[in-house]
Formats: sequence, C-alpha cells, structure tokens
Amino acid sequence: MKTKIEIGDVFEVKLPDGRKFIQYVANDVSMLNSSVIRSFKKQYAENQKINVEEIVRGDVNFYAHVFLKNGCKLGYWNKIGHTDEIGRLDMLFRDSHDYGKPAIKISEKWYVWKINGPFIDVGKLTDHNQRAEIGVVVPPDSVVHRIQTGKYDFVYPGY
Repeated sequence: MKTKIEIGDVFEVKLPDGRKFIQYVANDVSMLNSSVIRSFKKQYAENQKINVEEIVRGDVNFYAHVFLKNGCKLGYWNKIGHTDEIGRLDMLFRDSHDYGKPAIKISEKWYVWKINGPFIDVGKLTDHNQRAEIGVVVPPDSVVHRIQTGKYDFVYPGY
C-alpha cells in the first residue's frame, strides 16, 4: 500500500537507543522541488507514548532538503501522524558553486536562499550566512546520520 505524504506529516526515525522525529514542512522549487524537513532535538524511548502536537512544539535541531518518499521506501523513517503546525519557513539555506570539487577546502563562491526564493550570490560567507543550513538535497541515510551524530557523513566545502 502506498503512503500518501503531505506537508505537515510527521515521521519516526528509529535509532539504536530510541527514536526521534522529523516533519515535512515544504517543497522548495529552488532546490529540485525537494521536500524540506525539520528534525527535532528531543529523543524518545522506544516505549514512550508520543503526541504529534507535542513533538512539533519541540526544539528544532536542523532543516534539510531530502527526497522524503525515498526515505520511506528505503525504511529510514515511517509516517506516524499529521498536523497543520509546520513552524517557521524563513530559514536560510546555503550552497557553494564549488560543491563537488575535491580540491576546494574553503569556498569563496557561496549563494544563499530561502524556500522557493531566488539564489543570492554572497561570495565569502559572513555573519548570519555562516549559520545557514546546507541546502543541497541530502540522501536519507545522511539525514539519519546527522540526527544521530550532529553532522553529515559527507565532505562539504568550508568557509
């Protein structure tokens, strides 16, 4: 049976020592029309009762672009509920024109954007742009890795 996925859906990510949750909050046409998710900080025990409304009121750990359906198909997460509360959508994302070039250690070719907004070339990352989320579409297993470790499992140019 195919799972219908809608903005506002909440997904469980099972971890070796509990579980955490992500929520589908937007599609970003600026980045391959990929799904944007927010990952929540709080970890729950496997047998702990959960409430979707409580989960989405929790602190957000990070935002990411991902092909959400692939994560479901591959078993990285499963849908557990839905809420219309999707939080703020004004977060800033960043990417580098150097991404994927192995010789680049520190980029000076950055651009930033907000969901469905235009790319704005900024050159070197300064001030608030340094806090922007990495905006490339991240594989589902890399999202899970960041949930578990706080970092992605791939190399990304510095600033």
